Amino acid sequence: MIVNSTNDVRSAVEAGETFVIYNGDCRDLLGSAPTEYFDFTLTSPPYFMGKEYDRSYKLSDFIADHQEIAPAIAQLTKTGGNIAWQVGHHVKNGVDVPLDFPTYQAFSAIENLILHNRIVWTFGHGAHATKRFSGRHETILWFSKGNDYYFDLDAARVPQKYRGKTFYKGPNKGQLSSNPNGKNPGDVWDIPNVKANHVEKTAHPCQFPVALAQRLIRALCPIGGLVFDPFSGSGSTGIAAALDGRRFVGADISAEYCNIAQKRYELLLAQKLQVRPLDKPVLEPNPRSKVARFPELQAVLEG
Repeated sequence: MIVNSTNDVRSAVEAGETFVIYNGDCRDLLGSAPTEYFDFTLTSPPYFMGKEYDRSYKLSDFIADHQEIAPAIAQLTKTGGNIAWQVGHHVKNGVDVPLDFPTYQAFSAIENLILHNRIVWTFGHGAHATKRFSGRHETILWFSKGNDYYFDLDAARVPQKYRGKTFYKGPNKGQLSSNPNGKNPGDVWDIPNVKANHVEKTAHPCQFPVALAQRLIRALCPIGGLVFDPFSGSGSTGIAAALDGRRFVGADISAEYCNIAQKRYELLLAQKLQVRPLDKPVLEPNPRSKVARFPELQAVLEG
């Protein structure tokens, strides 16, 4: 449900609503929510706040905004809870500033927040650069609040590459050497980004895939826990939370995006929402598949 008052957010959660979006500035919500409220915060912030995707945004604004928001996010996170902050790059006049640098500085300055991983999210498609290598990755910084934190590795495991591999010597010789539940996914994740032909595409210009949120939620938030996204946009974090049995609170200043998120949730409840499965392999296209219009090239490829 969409609410327009910060008081209504807490009331809705306490009433049992599992998908709540505040249409307003997240800073208002951060200032009104009780401490130690959320199990997990997962977001991808814009490169500014309070504007509509303005490319003239300054890096100094991003830094100042994060210095303001990071302490509030930490305060609202339960002890033992987690924070995952997904950011990209600020590129202007050919100069690339990786935004996880100022993000790390803002969060690591807070007592009891511990960085466990800098996860690289890589994807195969995007804008083509001409004066630099094309950007094909963004990063996620995962912090916990305290040393005794929630982490369910088994929920995030991926299939083993060599399932039948065995120990070749020692007391376990001949026994399977790999974990039967799958392997640790590591800190480099290849998940397709949401471009024009992606089944999840909405009107939001900077939408991240549900699968990216799912892996993080499964590992870093207990079932039934409360997930928070202060820049919820089209609601991908909320959809991932709902798919995996978690509750969700989001915030966004755009009524349009709040409505998109709510509509996606309604489609999910009706079992009509298209979502790319987390375990679906990344497509490796056949180089011959799109050259039929060029017989000479086709002949070369076919030898």
